[in-house]
Amino acid sequence: MSTHSLIVTSATGVDVELAIAGPGSRAYAFIIDWHIRLLLAVIWFGAASLFMSKVSHFGAKSPAVLIMIATLPATALYFLYHPIVELLMRGQTPGKRMAGVRIVDRQGGAPSTVAVLIRNAFRLIDCLPVLYGVGLITTIFDTHRARFGDLAAGTLLVHDGDSEAHALAQLGSLSLNPALDPGTAALGNDLLLRWKELEPDARRRLARELLTRIGGAVGQVSAPPYTDSVDDPQLQQQLRNALSGRAP
Repeated sequence: MSTHSLIVTSATGVDVELAIAGPGSRAYAFIIDWHIRLLLAVIWFGAASLFMSKVSHFGAKSPAVLIMIATLPATALYFLYHPIVELLMRGQTPGKRMAGVRIVDRQGGAPSTVAVLIRNAFRLIDCLPVLYGVGLITTIFDTHRARFGDLAAGTLLVHDGDSEAHALAQLGSLSLNPALDPGTAALGNDLLLRWKELEPDARRRLARELLTRIGGAVGQVSAPPYTDSVDDPQLQQQLRNALSGRAP
């Protein structure tokens, strides 16, 4: 296994490989996010300053209060941008999305709230001495390309390909039928993961064969209700239901 990839193994034995992002992707995402949060802070500061000048003209507020109104929210926007946005976007920010990366835990799932907060608290160390020097150097020499914040939080930054994201969502959605043997469950799960990659005739044939096999394993007397009139989404859902043990 490459140290620059994360292998996520499902209960069925189907592996999903996520490529770990390197320093270049990190730097690209950070630069985009830095400009966004700086712009937000500047917009707030400018709007608040304009408001402050209007209000102070009428003597409604003391200068100290008006300065706090302008600076404190702008500072909060700048420093809380990453943890808030990463929690809302489940491990991503606009910069990370544009760079094609996301934060995951060591099991390949979305990071917890505690992990996101710990990861961002360690930015104080990773940003030293300037321009994230410590963090970038750590990602170069660490076998999993992790900065100190990732090491402390148990997270990784991985490339966010559509197929990997779909695979992880699929793996997490199946509650496996206990009546199935591991081989049948693995074949069914693999077919669902690769559904769009296969030719329509091939995936329909494989799905029918698996449905027959699953029907025999769970003791169905009658054949499952699949015919040529069943469209692809219906057939895919029938297979998903059979694998999870849900009623058709």
